[in-house]
Amino acid sequence: MGVSAEPQPPRPRAPRRRAGGPARGASRWARAHARSLGPGVVAVVGGAALLRVITGVGFVNYDTLYSLVWGGQLAHGQLPQYGLAIAPTPHPLLELLGFVLAPLPASAIAGVTVWLAFLALAGCAWVTYRLGARWFGPAAGALAALILITRVPILSYGSRAYADVPYLLFVLGALLLESRRPRAGAPVLALLTLAGLLRPEAWAFAGLYWLYLAIADRGRRSTRELAGLALLAAAAPLIWVVSDWLITSHPLWSLTSTRHTAHTLARKTGIANVPQYIPRRIGAILRPPVLAGAALGGVLSVIYLWPRARLLAIAGVLAVAVFALLAAAGLPIDERYAFLAAAILCIFCGGGVFGWLVARPELPARVRTVWIALGAAVLIALIAAIPGQYHSAHTQLSNLSRQQTIQSELVALVHQRAITLRCGPVGVPNHAPIPLLALYLSAPPSRIVNGQLGRITGGTYLDPATREVETQYVLDPRDPHVPVAIPPGFRATRATPSWIVFTRCV
Repeated sequence: MGVSAEPQPPRPRAPRRRAGGPARGASRWARAHARSLGPGVVAVVGGAALLRVITGVGFVNYDTLYSLVWGGQLAHGQLPQYGLAIAPTPHPLLELLGFVLAPLPASAIAGVTVWLAFLALAGCAWVTYRLGARWFGPAAGALAALILITRVPILSYGSRAYADVPYLLFVLGALLLESRRPRAGAPVLALLTLAGLLRPEAWAFAGLYWLYLAIADRGRRSTRELAGLALLAAAAPLIWVVSDWLITSHPLWSLTSTRHTAHTLARKTGIANVPQYIPRRIGAILRPPVLAGAALGGVLSVIYLWPRARLLAIAGVLAVAVFALLAAAGLPIDERYAFLAAAILCIFCGGGVFGWLVARPELPARVRTVWIALGAAVLIALIAAIPGQYHSAHTQLSNLSRQQTIQSELVALVHQRAITLRCGPVGVPNHAPIPLLALYLSAPPSRIVNGQLGRITGGTYLDPATREVETQYVLDPRDPHVPVAIPPGFRATRATPSWIVFTRCV
């Protein structure tokens, strides 16, 4: 006999996720962000090509050359030679680039690195525009980007593929992500991790950002999620320290060697020099008209546009504070370490000139009128400074063009096999040519001997052909210098306008 089933109560429906829920909001943000990538990619690629043509120069500097050589050594199963005299600070991300590019010929490695440098330079201008446009309107963003990309030090370091320009791009990119999607978390920390593999300042930014997430999102993020974000925030310093430890058995090698090099080259360090030299470094990048505009934009936006300017103001304060902290730790107060603070001030300058366009209608008419007048005065000052800026850029780029010619002649001598290791090591008059020749000769840097620190009895020796090359093609004006004589028994075998090659096979 069958048993009849009793009627079941209706199942409660699962509550619908509201359209504005976190998952759908994040997805919508990701789609909008993806749509904005197209114009950005076009602008960055086109801007890089334009900058390459306008500057007329592009080569790899001493520090980055060493990183490429060290990455190549790793690719060939060798330990990088960090302990050489006046060797630069290792940068793990650049060494990774050298590792990846190692199968290519040296000319291709250098060429790819230079183009990546110009892409980073154009990327900085694009992200600066986006930040300025978001906070103070498109006109302010365009002015900020134009100011940034025409600063002589930024052009100079960018065209020489210094690590500081891609570092700037990663940090500005993280700032843009956070401004578009507050408390974005992992994407911001990922960019700061990349930046932290180039410059240690990003370690502090990542740590402070994680702390902010832990406080602001208390109860919204699980302990597991916060732990994962903490690991991401700590990834860059952990990678750097472990890398130093594995290669040198000294986990703080980068810090101690950088201190030693700064002392050797008599660079300014220490907290006592911060009040004088940090403003001087920023001023040397931006010049008075931009500083005046930044001061105007900073004051007026903090007073009248605080919700818009808050993140930018906090980032600017942190940039200067962390710069000062590293100087106190014994690292040099170099001009290029002030690029982040300078970029933020460029955005404030754009706000000083055009910020009134996005001010609320209730802004007092008198304040708006004064803002417009002062902004116009700053704009006139910026236009008046163009000839001086152009002259400064032309002079600097001409000097870089001469350095590029000197380097190109060295590379040509390698390609012609006038410089080889078949008779022994290669001697050079100072530190500057060592990583370049190591890259193009596919040799450990120790095979290139600085004649100021050691003598060779056989092999190849390079002597500057002119006094100009002897004084211009050096690592640093404060680089230790003693007269170097041509080793006895060597005879001249090749000459260019910049170099004379001497050889002795024993």
